[in-house]
Amino acid sequence: MFFKEATSNHDHVIKWRRHLHQNPELSHEERQTQQFVCETLDEAGIAYEKMQKSYGVIGMIKGEQPGKIVALRADMDALPIEEKNDVPYRSTKERIMHACGHDAHTAMLLGAGVALQKRRNEIAGTVLLLFQPAEEDAPIGGAQAMMEDPTFLENEPDVVFGQHVWPDLPVGQIGVRAGAMMGNSDRFSIVVNGRAGHASMPHQAVDAIVVANQLMSSLQTIVSRNVDPLDSAVITVGKISGGDRYNVVASEVTLEGTVRTFSLDVREQVEKRLIQLANQVAGAMGASATVHYQKGYVATLNTEKWAEHVKQQARTLFGERGAPVVNPSLAGEDFGRFLQHYPGAYFWLGTAIKERPVQSPLHDSTFGIDEEALVYGVNIMATTAVTALQQVNKEGN
Repeated sequence: MFFKEATSNHDHVIKWRRHLHQNPELSHEERQTQQFVCETLDEAGIAYEKMQKSYGVIGMIKGEQPGKIVALRADMDALPIEEKNDVPYRSTKERIMHACGHDAHTAMLLGAGVALQKRRNEIAGTVLLLFQPAEEDAPIGGAQAMMEDPTFLENEPDVVFGQHVWPDLPVGQIGVRAGAMMGNSDRFSIVVNGRAGHASMPHQAVDAIVVANQLMSSLQTIVSRNVDPLDSAVITVGKISGGDRYNVVASEVTLEGTVRTFSLDVREQVEKRLIQLANQVAGAMGASATVHYQKGYVATLNTEKWAEHVKQQARTLFGERGAPVVNPSLAGEDFGRFLQHYPGAYFWLGTAIKERPVQSPLHDSTFGIDEEALVYGVNIMATTAVTALQQVNKEGN
């Protein structure tokens, strides 16, 4: 539906993406990114408002006919990762990289905005362009602040859509499903306190490293022995720190990790059992444990009706293979908070690089995308916005 506009603007979208890739900014620091978005919207004649308490931007494309409101969202922040890609547009900032594709998301939303602005005479209603900051700052994020912003509250959407690049899908395919698309994303830290002593006399001490090792193994029994095998849960300890010297029994060790689930019931079950195990294992070995458990992003649960809508648009635009059957991911996503309040859908854009036999995953220092996918991303976003407006306008009459 917007293939012509997406194709004619493809070079600009690539240029925008590469500029953003070279100039990444971390969560809550997206000042230059905000400025770039605003300048690009100005050039396109698209009205916008800057968020009052963050670096977000809300663009507004008002059709020439009255109607409902549909929102398209893109996140803008980068990650604290040192880029290892050898490309001309690699990050110019030390230990900051767009390793999750937010540069592409922002560029594609700008491209979709330009395409929609050119054909606003065909639009009945308003399309909001939500440039969201701080998506990577779990569990705080930026979605909640955006939904509380006065400009957003004055233009609350009837439907909201989000898109994410996805290296597991080839270019030309869209991944979307009803219900769970992404998981609950929580984090925890466990501080194990023992008693220091000389390495040659461990019987006089309580070794926090040994206790932490036992606890590491015990935590994995939560998934294998407490969670129903037909449910999904993951517990990953990603960081361990402790000890002072090779010949001193460690008095303190800290474990930091994450819990991923889909079900709220399983989420609560895992939290309760994790705290229980930490205390009991540590206590049984003469140590103590302090657990800090922090609930993060909620699961991204697509509205069945709008997930099907995206699927049908993808198959109409890209053929029957344009929307294959996909399984959900336990990765966390701030977009889930939008879907707690508004109907809509979150979908994946295939960006696999043909030349790579093995794709680099999201959050990897060598992550990249096939930029040909940007055409498909602009097309599906703009098309979904217009067709969704047509549907909600019809239902509202």
